[in-house]
Amino acid sequence: MSSESTSPTVAGRGGTAATRRRLREAEIISATRRLFDERGVRDAQIEDIARAVGINRAIIYRHFTGKEELFSLTLVQYLDELRVALEEAARTTDEPRAQLERLVEAFVDYGLAHPAFVDCAQAIMRRPGGDLLEEVSESAMYRLGQAIGGCLSVLTHTIESGAEKGDFHVDDPGLLANMLYASGLGTLQLGRVAMLVSEEAPGVPRISRVTAEQVRDHMVATALAVAAGGPHGR
Repeated sequence: MSSESTSPTVAGRGGTAATRRRLREAEIISATRRLFDERGVRDAQIEDIARAVGINRAIIYRHFTGKEELFSLTLVQYLDELRVALEEAARTTDEPRAQLERLVEAFVDYGLAHPAFVDCAQAIMRRPGGDLLEEVSESAMYRLGQAIGGCLSVLTHTIESGAEKGDFHVDDPGLLANMLYASGLGTLQLGRVAMLVSEEAPGVPRISRVTAEQVRDHMVATALAVAAGGPHGR
């Protein structure tokens, strides 16, 4: 039989197998996301994910290089949702300062509503880049980069627009967007813990409460101040 006569059959089988593989991967990622939201990132184990899908844990490793890759692609799902929230917030106004304020508020609201997103994002960021590249496939890293870049591009565009109009004084809008994202993840932890630590007297700690609104207001004020010409903006 000639190659011309067999190619359609082989292609068809390959296409079906590829489709099944993509569906299985999506199913595993969705199960991981549900466990993240229900239990948190720390308590989500590969065995639990496999059980939720109804498969053997070995099958997960056929689709993903390991836990780091699975968690990275689950983070992509959160980031895609965050990007939509940021895009919607940006569309509410054309004024750069007001737009930056809305973007930070949208970021805070999403982070507080999805604590597993913050944990997952921080877990990935804590890994040295070289280690992560060794544990996550090139295609997965590309998807993660796309997802992060999609969120940061909304923020970067607002900063660039403000710089063009003279509202902001920033030499590198992309760098500032990355810094605001990274520092924002850390500050969101403060909103989750809802506690401030200070000294009531030398050596005597004092614990007080901080509200989500205070955290949100602080992040907005910080972003506006830095973009307007703070030490990290120039």
